[in-house]
Amino acid sequence: MKIGVISDTHLKNVNPQLMDIYQDYFSDVDMIIHAGDLVSIEIVDFLSQKPLHVVQGNMDSLDIKGRFPKKKIIEAGDFRLGLIHGWGSPFGLERRIRSEFNDVHVIIYGHSHRPANHINKGIILFNPGSATGFSISGSHSIGILDIRDTVKGNIITL
Repeated sequence: MKIGVISDTHLKNVNPQLMDIYQDYFSDVDMIIHAGDLVSIEIVDFLSQKPLHVVQGNMDSLDIKGRFPKKKIIEAGDFRLGLIHGWGSPFGLERRIRSEFNDVHVIIYGHSHRPANHINKGIILFNPGSATGFSISGSHSIGILDIRDTVKGNIITL
């Protein structure tokens, strides 16, 4: 299973950059996960061309906040993926979100606009970074999770 992971798009409508991301990186995925701060329901509609999992972010519209949870667990093959946006300062963010989940193999999050792909105490912490919104590093990124016998994450700098 191949999963496209995106976060922090901060778009009011679908733009050419998002269309290119979809065409170049997500056209062959089995599922798309958005870790919040979509801002507009139009982004949900566009990404729904594939099975889509979404959580709300702190900057999302009331429409999105009314439709999507703050966190969820996704079953993918034999693995459990925790999905959450995150909140507060980027410092200590992983500690805060980790306490929100029990019995998961991966925690996917956003909020910090900083990509992350590492293992902490047996759990993969995966943040695709900001796809189209403000980027702290000056570059945008997305992620791909490849799920087979194990989970392998890859951050793609755009």
